[in-house]
Amino acid sequence: MRNMIFDWSGTVVDDLPPVVEATNAVLTRYGLPPMDREQFRRQFSLPFTGFYERMLPGVGIEELELIFRPAMAASTAPVTLIPHALPFLERCARQGCRMFVLSSAPPEAVESQAAALGLSRFFEVIYAGVRDKTKRISGILEEHRLEPARTVMIGDMRHDVHAAQAAGIRSIAVLTGYEFPEVIAESRPDITVGDLSHVAALLDAWM
Repeated sequence: MRNMIFDWSGTVVDDLPPVVEATNAVLTRYGLPPMDREQFRRQFSLPFTGFYERMLPGVGIEELELIFRPAMAASTAPVTLIPHALPFLERCARQGCRMFVLSSAPPEAVESQAAALGLSRFFEVIYAGVRDKTKRISGILEEHRLEPARTVMIGDMRHDVHAAQAAGIRSIAVLTGYEFPEVIAESRPDITVGDLSHVAALLDAWM
Protein backbone atom coordinates (compact mmCIF):
# COMPACT_ATOMS: atom_id res chain seq x y z
CA MET A 1 0.00 0.00 0.00
CA ARG A 2 1.52 3.28 -1.11
CA ASN A 3 -1.56 5.49 -1.43
CA MET A 4 -3.69 6.45 1.57
CA ILE A 5 -7.05 8.16 1.30
CA PHE A 6 -8.16 9.30 4.74
CA ASP A 7 -11.53 10.31 5.98
CA TRP A 8 -11.10 13.34 8.25
CA SER A 9 -13.75 13.50 10.97
CA GLY A 10 -13.39 10.68 13.48
CA THR A 11 -10.38 9.25 11.65
CA VAL A 12 -7.74 11.97 11.89
CA VAL A 13 -9.45 14.50 14.18
CA ASP A 14 -12.22 14.43 16.76
CA ASP A 15 -14.51 17.18 15.56
CA LEU A 16 -17.68 15.79 17.11
CA PRO A 17 -18.04 18.66 19.63
CA PRO A 18 -18.47 21.44 17.02
CA VAL A 19 -20.33 19.15 14.61
CA VAL A 20 -22.90 18.22 17.26
CA GLU A 21 -23.19 21.88 18.24
CA ALA A 22 -23.77 22.98 14.64
CA THR A 23 -26.21 20.14 14.01
CA ASN A 24 -28.18 21.16 17.08
CA ALA A 25 -28.30 24.71 15.75
CA VAL A 26 -30.06 23.32 12.68
CA LEU A 27 -32.41 21.05 14.61
CA THR A 28 -33.49 23.67 17.12
CA ARG A 29 -34.08 26.21 14.35
CA TYR A 30 -36.77 23.85 13.05
CA GLY A 31 -38.22 23.01 16.44
CA LEU A 32 -36.52 19.65 17.05
CA PRO A 33 -34.81 18.79 20.35
CA PRO A 34 -31.00 18.91 20.46
CA MET A 35 -28.94 15.72 20.65
CA ASP A 36 -26.08 14.82 22.93
CA ARG A 37 -22.93 13.20 21.54
CA GLU A 38 -24.13 9.62 21.90
CA GLN A 39 -27.58 10.34 20.45
CA PHE A 40 -25.91 12.04 17.50
CA ARG A 41 -23.64 9.03 16.89
CA ARG A 42 -26.65 6.73 16.89
CA GLN A 43 -28.62 8.89 14.44
CA PHE A 44 -26.05 10.39 12.07
CA SER A 45 -25.19 8.80 8.73
CA LEU A 46 -23.56 9.69 5.45
CA PRO A 47 -24.24 10.98 2.92
CA PHE A 48 -25.43 13.72 5.27
CA THR A 49 -28.18 14.63 2.81
CA GLY A 50 -29.89 11.37 3.79
CA PHE A 51 -29.56 12.19 7.50
CA TYR A 52 -31.30 15.52 7.03
CA GLU A 53 -33.95 14.02 4.81
CA ARG A 54 -34.83 11.75 7.73
CA MET A 55 -34.66 14.45 10.36
CA LEU A 56 -36.15 17.36 8.40
CA PRO A 57 -38.01 16.00 5.36
CA GLY A 58 -38.74 18.55 2.70
CA VAL A 59 -36.10 21.08 3.81
CA GLY A 60 -33.47 21.69 1.13
CA ILE A 61 -29.84 20.96 1.98
CA GLU A 62 -28.73 24.38 0.75
CA GLU A 63 -31.09 26.01 3.26
CA LEU A 64 -29.74 23.82 6.06
CA GLU A 65 -26.13 24.58 5.19
CA LEU A 66 -26.87 28.30 5.64
CA ILE A 67 -27.43 27.45 9.30
CA PHE A 68 -24.91 24.64 9.78
CA ARG A 69 -21.80 26.23 8.28
CA PRO A 70 -21.91 29.54 10.22
CA ALA A 71 -22.66 27.63 13.42
CA MET A 72 -19.73 25.31 12.76
CA ALA A 73 -17.42 28.25 12.03
CA ALA A 74 -18.55 30.12 15.16
CA SER A 75 -18.18 27.14 17.50
CA THR A 76 -15.48 27.33 20.14
CA ALA A 77 -15.80 23.62 20.96
CA PRO A 78 -12.40 21.90 20.75
CA VAL A 79 -11.19 19.88 17.78
CA THR A 80 -8.40 17.52 18.77
CA LEU A 81 -6.19 14.93 17.11
CA ILE A 82 -7.41 11.36 17.29
CA PRO A 83 -4.93 9.37 19.42
CA HIS A 84 -2.11 7.83 17.34
CA ALA A 85 -3.05 9.85 14.23
CA LEU A 86 0.07 12.02 14.17
CA PRO A 87 2.62 9.18 14.60
CA PHE A 88 0.84 7.23 11.88
CA LEU A 89 0.89 10.14 9.44
CA GLU A 90 4.57 10.73 10.20
CA ARG A 91 5.34 7.07 9.58
CA CYS A 92 3.50 7.09 6.26
CA ALA A 93 5.38 10.25 5.23
CA ARG A 94 8.74 8.65 6.07
CA GLN A 95 7.83 5.64 3.97
CA GLY A 96 7.00 7.84 0.98
CA CYS A 97 3.26 7.17 0.96
CA ARG A 98 0.99 9.51 -0.96
CA MET A 99 -1.78 10.80 1.28
CA PHE A 100 -5.11 12.46 0.55
CA VAL A 101 -8.20 13.49 2.51
CA LEU A 102 -11.73 12.73 1.34
CA SER A 103 -14.22 14.35 3.68
CA SER A 104 -17.85 15.44 3.85
CA ALA A 105 -17.01 18.17 6.36
CA PRO A 106 -17.04 21.81 5.15
CA PRO A 107 -13.81 22.71 3.32
CA GLU A 108 -13.20 25.78 5.46
CA ALA A 109 -13.46 23.65 8.61
CA VAL A 110 -11.14 20.89 7.41
CA GLU A 111 -8.54 23.28 6.02
CA SER A 112 -8.48 25.44 9.16
CA GLN A 113 -8.26 22.39 11.42
CA ALA A 114 -5.46 20.89 9.33
CA ALA A 115 -3.52 24.15 9.51
CA ALA A 116 -4.09 24.64 13.25
CA LEU A 117 -3.02 21.08 14.06
CA GLY A 118 -0.02 21.11 11.72
CA LEU A 119 -1.38 18.41 9.43
CA SER A 120 -1.60 20.17 6.06
CA ARG A 121 1.96 19.15 5.17
CA PHE A 122 1.04 15.48 5.03
CA PHE A 123 -1.59 15.63 2.30
CA GLU A 124 -1.20 16.21 -1.42
CA VAL A 125 -4.81 17.33 -1.73
CA ILE A 126 -7.65 17.77 0.74
CA TYR A 127 -11.01 17.01 -0.82
CA ALA A 128 -13.67 18.35 1.55
CA GLY A 129 -17.34 19.23 1.32
CA VAL A 130 -17.93 16.03 -0.66
CA ARG A 131 -21.58 15.06 -0.32
CA ASP A 132 -21.23 11.53 -1.72
CA LYS A 133 -17.79 9.94 -1.51
CA THR A 134 -18.86 6.92 -3.55
CA LYS A 135 -19.34 9.20 -6.55
CA ARG A 136 -16.11 11.17 -6.06
CA ILE A 137 -13.46 8.65 -5.09
CA SER A 138 -12.91 7.03 -8.50
CA GLY A 139 -12.19 10.45 -9.98
CA ILE A 140 -9.51 11.01 -7.35
CA LEU A 141 -7.80 7.77 -8.31
CA GLU A 142 -7.91 8.78 -11.97
CA GLU A 143 -6.70 12.36 -11.36
CA HIS A 144 -3.66 11.22 -9.40
CA ARG A 145 -3.04 7.96 -11.24
CA LEU A 146 -3.40 5.90 -8.10
CA GLU A 147 -3.19 2.18 -8.71
CA PRO A 148 -6.21 0.57 -7.00
CA ALA A 149 -4.21 -2.44 -5.84
CA ARG A 150 -1.87 -0.12 -3.92
CA THR A 151 -4.49 2.24 -2.52
CA VAL A 152 -6.50 2.04 0.70
CA MET A 153 -9.35 4.09 2.18
CA ILE A 154 -9.23 4.60 5.95
CA GLY A 155 -12.37 5.83 7.68
CA ASP A 156 -14.73 5.53 10.62
CA MET A 157 -18.11 5.20 8.89
CA ARG A 158 -19.95 2.84 6.57
CA HIS A 159 -19.90 5.47 3.87
CA ASP A 160 -16.09 5.38 3.82
CA VAL A 161 -16.14 1.62 3.35
CA HIS A 162 -18.77 1.93 0.62
CA ALA A 163 -16.59 4.52 -1.13
CA ALA A 164 -13.63 2.14 -1.09
CA GLN A 165 -15.80 -0.65 -2.46
CA ALA A 166 -17.07 1.65 -5.23
CA ALA A 167 -13.49 2.39 -6.27
CA GLY A 168 -12.29 -1.22 -6.03
CA ILE A 169 -9.75 -0.50 -3.30
CA ARG A 170 -9.19 -1.92 0.17
CA SER A 171 -10.93 -0.45 3.20
CA ILE A 172 -9.77 -0.09 6.78
CA ALA A 173 -12.38 0.84 9.37
CA VAL A 174 -11.17 2.56 12.54
CA LEU A 175 -13.31 2.57 15.67
CA THR A 176 -12.35 6.06 16.81
CA GLY A 177 -15.13 8.15 15.39
CA TYR A 178 -18.75 8.60 14.50
CA GLU A 179 -20.13 5.08 14.16
CA PHE A 180 -20.28 2.30 16.73
CA PRO A 181 -18.50 -1.00 15.95
CA GLU A 182 -21.67 -2.95 15.22
CA VAL A 183 -22.85 -0.23 12.83
CA ILE A 184 -19.72 0.10 10.70
CA ALA A 185 -19.46 -3.71 10.62
CA GLU A 186 -22.61 -3.73 8.48
CA SER A 187 -20.54 -2.41 5.56
CA ARG A 188 -18.08 -5.32 5.75
CA PRO A 189 -14.76 -3.47 5.69
CA ASP A 190 -11.71 -5.47 4.67
CA ILE A 191 -10.14 -4.85 8.07
CA THR A 192 -11.36 -3.23 11.29
CA VAL A 193 -8.96 -1.84 13.89
CA GLY A 194 -9.34 -0.01 17.15
CA ASP A 195 -7.21 2.94 16.06
CA LEU A 196 -4.47 3.95 13.64
CA SER A 197 -1.70 2.49 15.81
CA HIS A 198 -2.80 -0.96 14.62
CA VAL A 199 -2.64 -0.03 10.94
CA ALA A 200 1.15 0.31 10.70
CA ALA A 201 1.77 -3.44 10.97
CA LEU A 202 -0.87 -4.09 8.33
CA LEU A 203 0.77 -1.71 5.91
CA ASP A 204 4.14 -3.33 6.48
CA ALA A 205 2.59 -6.64 5.45
CA TRP A 206 0.95 -5.13 2.38
CA MET A 207 3.94 -3.13 1.12
